[in-house]
Order: sequence, then structure tokens, then C-alpha cells
Amino acid sequence: MEVLVSSPSQAPPQARLPLQAAGVLQAPAPELIQASPNGLRASLHDRGQRLTAQRQRVLGLFEGLGEGRHLSAEEVHQRLLGAQARVSLATVYRTLRLLSSMGLLQELELPEGGRRFELAGDAHRDHHHLVCVRCGRTEEFENPAVLAAGDAAASGHGFRLVECVLNVRALCPGCVAAERAG
Repeated sequence: MEVLVSSPSQAPPQARLPLQAAGVLQAPAPELIQASPNGLRASLHDRGQRLTAQRQRVLGLFEGLGEGRHLSAEEVHQRLLGAQARVSLATVYRTLRLLSSMGLLQELELPEGGRRFELAGDAHRDHHHLVCVRCGRTEEFENPAVLAAGDAAASGHGFRLVECVLNVRALCPGCVAAERAG
């Protein structure tokens, strides 16, 4: 099992509130940033940014999908184009990075170099990912033992756990079936 432990100096400030169970720290919901246009506008303004229609559309797409849906930048771009939204792929990439840095989206870095994004939320904070190495399908799971292992690893080395991430690389059922049929 691979457990990645971030140092507090690398974690964003919003990733430093205590988790109720096991003394593990977690990132809170974007408490300072409301997903509403006014809250998002104020947060962007504080960063010297504008609330553009493209930024609203990207965040709105994730809000419409709800928590637990993982999309690549290319998938976000295709969905926006399908909804008749005029937005370039470069703008989608910049917007995803910005919304992730603000704590509105969470970024999942895949071992093969790709990235997927999901809506950040309190109810769904401590979860891990199963990632198909062939097709990229991503499923979430929760496991208190993973959090406990991360906490033990961190405290055993004098660290304070900020985030514990487990990405399990595997083949999804569809790819296993295709492999057997092939």
C-alpha cells in the first residue's frame, strides 16, 4: 500500500482542520469560498481575478454532476462544447487549475501523467481511488484503515498528517473482459 503524506508547508491553508475520527487532519469544504457566483466573484476578486462566464460554466458543470464524478480537462472541454459553450481547451486547463487552487475542485493525478478533477465537498472528503490503467475509469472508495495507516506513518516520523491519498492502479471489469476476449 502506498500512502502519500504531504507536509503542512505544501498543503493549502484550507487543508489544516482536524478530522473528527482518528486525529487525522483534513481539508474543510471551501469554507471561505461559496460556489455561488457572489462568493466565487469575491474570492476571485481577492486574487486579482475576474469571474468570467467560462469559469462559471466549468464550476457549474461540476456542480451539476455532483461529487464523485471525475473528469479530465478534455472531457470538461467536450461537455462544454456539447452544451454550446464557447471555451478553448487552454482556458479549461487554466480554469481547472485555478478552481483547484481555490479548493472548489480536487485534482487527482494519475500515475500515467493524466489528471482528473472532481467537485470538492465535505461529505465526500476522505476517499481514495481505484484507477483502471487501461481505460482510465476511476471509482472511489473509503477505508478508515488507509487513514489510520497514513496517520501512523506520519506520526511515526514526527509529521502531522494533512492529507492521505491512496490510488490503486488496477484493471476495471470491462478491460479484464476485453483482455480475456482478445
